[in-house]
Amino acid sequence: AGNSFAMDSDDLAPLNLLLKAKSKETVFELFQVAFQHRSESTFPSALISSVAQDLDVEKVHVAELFKALALVINHCLYNSVAEARAIFASFPDSFHKNLRELISKLLAENMAGWMDSVSKSQVSLPQLRDFDWRVDIKSSANSMARMSVPTCIVQMKVEQQAKQIDQVPSIENINIEFTKETLETMLDGLGKIRDQLSSVAGRQSQS
Repeated sequence: AGNSFAMDSDDLAPLNLLLKAKSKETVFELFQVAFQHRSESTFPSALISSVAQDLDVEKVHVAELFKALALVINHCLYNSVAEARAIFASFPDSFHKNLRELISKLLAENMAGWMDSVSKSQVSLPQLRDFDWRVDIKSSANSMARMSVPTCIVQMKVEQQAKQIDQVPSIENINIEFTKETLETMLDGLGKIRDQLSSVAGRQSQS
């Protein structure tokens, strides 16, 4: 029950068009294309036209096929369903048995690579790798007198997200100056964040 699709068999009906494919390799290529465009609301028109010609079906049916392919792929990705047996069990019992076995096998063979690709493509925020600090004395002048004002300089080494998978992430140095007042405000905020994180971690350890 945990692997069941939250939809009826009609949502999977367009997959039966795969029975018109000339070979298993063609089915595999269709799944690869569907994976690449799985997050898009529509598939490229040139792609739909080409597949419609290969399968000898109407373009509107090809568009429905790609939506069904993307639906199956996303289900397996988001629910971490990667084994052929589990994928097979996710289909309604009424679904075409041989096609069900073929789809399950193709997905199982590619799921590990697809999961890795999705993981690497996810947007990640810059990561703090190191920091240092020092106290400076600045001269502040006003109409009454000149005063020496202590300030804190914090230098943070931040690792930026690499734009390409084969690139090494860059390290950026960021210097921030704090007055005594702004530093106290930030420390107060960080204390509240620490307490909230400890509270969440405590609840998770008890569950």
